[in-house]
Parts: sequence; structure tokens; C-alpha cells
Amino acid sequence: MGLSIRRQTRTEEVPVETRDASSIESFEAAARHNSFTRAAEELYLTQPTVSIQVKQLTKAIGMPLFEQVGKKLFLTDAGRELYAASKDVFERLSQLEMTVADLQGMKQGMLRLAVITTANYFIPRLLGPFCQRYPGINVSLQVTNHEGLLERLHDNLDDLYILSRTPDSSDYTAQPFLDNPLVVIAPIDHPLAGQREISIQRLAEQPLIMRERGSGTREAAEQLFEAAGVPMKVKLDLGSNEAIKQAILGGLGLSVLSYHTLTSLGETPMLTVLDVEGFPIHRQWNLMYPQGKQLSVVAATFRDYLLAESKKLAEGINLHKATRRKS
Repeated sequence: MGLSIRRQTRTEEVPVETRDASSIESFEAAARHNSFTRAAEELYLTQPTVSIQVKQLTKAIGMPLFEQVGKKLFLTDAGRELYAASKDVFERLSQLEMTVADLQGMKQGMLRLAVITTANYFIPRLLGPFCQRYPGINVSLQVTNHEGLLERLHDNLDDLYILSRTPDSSDYTAQPFLDNPLVVIAPIDHPLAGQREISIQRLAEQPLIMRERGSGTREAAEQLFEAAGVPMKVKLDLGSNEAIKQAILGGLGLSVLSYHTLTSLGETPMLTVLDVEGFPIHRQWNLMYPQGKQLSVVAATFRDYLLAESKKLAEGINLHKATRRKS
């Protein structure tokens, strides 16, 4: 009678539920955010779906992964172990994706971009020719405010990030590629329209419509007013540039916005840029990613493309400015 040695496989060691990629993905996002709600938002799922998937994973593991203290969510010891393992798995999968893309050249692949709201006025115009040149490349474009983008950058959720105000940290690589002038915008029939060298004190007498607190544009304007020793009267906070432009047209006040918000397709000549002391506020658009990050061939190709094509975009914007001045 021979000796039979039975080798235990990984399939036998780990219940099938723990190998459900969607459950592990939901757990990883919930652990990273310490929130089922924010995990659901990131994954485009409902909060109950994320909760169910995590419960299934908890049942399969046989130990609790989270504990709730008041309204806060914390990882248990088992949860911390699984979180570290899941991060390693997803990093390896991402590396595999880059390797496969390198082997395939630019025939197919995925480009993950995250941009702040105002960049959405010009990034699609740059993405169009890029996608035509590389039709096998799929693009995931996340548009969020400044704080949301910094969170994504910190969590390394995307390949590349586009923003104007960069974090003061050596943990990231930043490459400026395009001017981002902030200007004072008014209705074309406003009493200040056409006047030269308007003082910031006169501007301060006007009601202002601004982006929400935490916005890079608002912070830049606040710093300029503070340096001049003049209070900034904000009448209305709005969460989008388009809403602000409509409020300006409705006579609710003036605003400080990126000049790029005036260069969208179909823009009507009903808004004008005022000549105000201290404006434009000169800023730049930056392409960012974590320091030392190994970019995929797709991301590296788009980076080089963006740095080259932004020069043409700048020429088009300068032409747009000249046309507006003549009109």
C-alpha cells in the first residue's frame, strides 16, 4: 500500500468568497477611506452594496474586519492584515497592467486622469486628438475640486493629475505646461466694463460670486485682497464655474475665474474681462504624479504629448484673447 501525500491548495485554504475581486475591492476602498459611503462613491456603487460585499468577506474570513466606535469606522487586527494584503494585490495587478501595455506598445491600454474642475475646459480638446492617434487607448477622466484631487493624488488612484495649485511637498513630481491666468469677469454692459486700471478698492465695493471655500481660485483671490488690505465681499458661493457665469449674467455680481472658463466652445460675448489692479493673477497648470512612480507606457506617452500640444493650445488662447480685445 503506497503512501498518498495530499497537497493542500490555496483554493482549499481560502473560501471562495474571499477570492471575489469586487468584495475585496469594496473592502480596500472602505478601509482606505474609513467609510462605506465614500467607498461607494469612488466605486460608483450604492452604500448597501458595499456593506453587503464587506459582510460577505467578513463571513468568509470568520473574523470581524471593522469595528464602529460612535460614528467612526476602524479596522480590526484582521482588517489591517487584509488591507495590507489587498493593497499589495492591487499594486501587483496595476504593475501587470503596465507590463502588458508595454508589451503591446500603444495598441491598447488604459489612461487614468484626474483633473480639477476648471481644467475640464481644455483637457477634452487635448484628449480628442490623442485618442484619435491611439484608438486602442481607453480613458478614465475624473473631474473634481482641488481638495478631492489632492485626496486622489495622496491615494495614488490615477496615472496623472492636472491642477494649478500644487501641494507643498517633495513627495510629488510637478511639470508646469500651460499658463492659467485668473481674471475678473463681469457682464459686458457693467459700468466698470471698458475702464482702465480699476483699483482693487473699487472692485471690493462690488458684490462677488466665488467658488466654494477650498477652491484654489478663491484662495488666490483672497490672498490678493488680503495683501492689499481690502476685505473681499463674497455675496454668493457656487460650486461650478458655469453656475458662476450664469449668476454674473443675471446681475448678481462679479467674479474671479480662470481665463480658460471663457474659451469653451460656443461661448457668447456677453461676458468681459475687467482691467483691475493686480490682475491677472499669474498661475500655471501642472501635471503631477507621485515622486518615483513608474509611469505606464500609456501615461508616459500622454505626458509627453501634453507637454508638446499645450504650446499649440496656448497659441489658440492668445488668439482668443486678441479677438476679445478687438471686439
